[in-house]
Amino acid sequence: VWRIPNGDKIYAASLHSWTTTDLTPDDLHRTGLSEVARLEGEMNAILDAQGVAPGATIAERVEQVDELPGQIYPNTTEGKKAMIDYLVSLNEGVMAIAKDYFITLPPQPVEIVPYPPYSENSAPGGSYQPPALDGSRPGRFYINQKDTSENPKWTLATLLYHEAAPGHHFQLSSAQLIKGVPIIRKVLPFSAYAEGWALYAERSAALDMHLYKDDPLGDLGRLQAEMFRAVRLVVDTGMHAQRWSREQALAYMLEKTGMSEGEVTREIERYVVWPGQATAYKTGQLAILKLRAEAEKSLGEKFDLREFHEVILGNGGMPLGILEENVREWIGKQKAA
Repeated sequence: VWRIPNGDKIYAASLHSWTTTDLTPDDLHRTGLSEVARLEGEMNAILDAQGVAPGATIAERVEQVDELPGQIYPNTTEGKKAMIDYLVSLNEGVMAIAKDYFITLPPQPVEIVPYPPYSENSAPGGSYQPPALDGSRPGRFYINQKDTSENPKWTLATLLYHEAAPGHHFQLSSAQLIKGVPIIRKVLPFSAYAEGWALYAERSAALDMHLYKDDPLGDLGRLQAEMFRAVRLVVDTGMHAQRWSREQALAYMLEKTGMSEGEVTREIERYVVWPGQATAYKTGQLAILKLRAEAEKSLGEKFDLREFHEVILGNGGMPLGILEENVREWIGKQKAA
């Protein structure tokens, strides 16, 4: 976008809109580089522990994981059913312990279904459709089964935790439960809030709910998914503010994520024409983590994770600055109680 008149102002406005913050391109770029370095270290530690051979890049090591036994479902009717069954079991595992981490649980179930064949070519690896507002239809997590090798087993848990429980299913269901507000409050699509929560939920599934305790490769999938979002900060600001070429951004994303060239090309070309959108995810997650750290420090033994999650989810989507005000008001009430 820097190539067009007032490109710097257009990009600043895009970042403000998508992140709902006043963070600058330089702020976001530095954050992205820092998070990429942290995640590389954590990913390499798991790969070392699992005996995956060293490689020149994270990408080269990650590619070897797909070749491990049992990681690719056969691209057959039986293989696709096995994938769905595995996702259902993961969702049941989350819901069995969710009450220990959340006060309000979705009254609607979540169905796990494949995309219809007519939409597979244009659909992502997975996505979530919220329940009908009148309760007539449950939430749905769609998984793309055009080619099962594109969704290896070690990546599926994180995809489910992001799109379904405790990610978007919990977030969007909670918004629908708000009483006494205009309907727009139940459906506001603030990306930094919504995607920030889903990325936070991936991390909470690991560090709070311990859902990866017996699945180190699944935890690697979590870190790769977070790496993908951290890389987005770097390449989006790189192209639109630091004048990176398309090819430079492609090379960086290929090196750091282990994604295929086709996947990376689609991603980079999306960022080219949609300045700033890709920065919302990690910005939102880091904002929620910062607020949680502030609450834990301020409240000490009074900190209750279930109540913190209720504050984050209980009022629906909002700009991150208003979320910060809500959490700090809650902290004040908790300290005074």
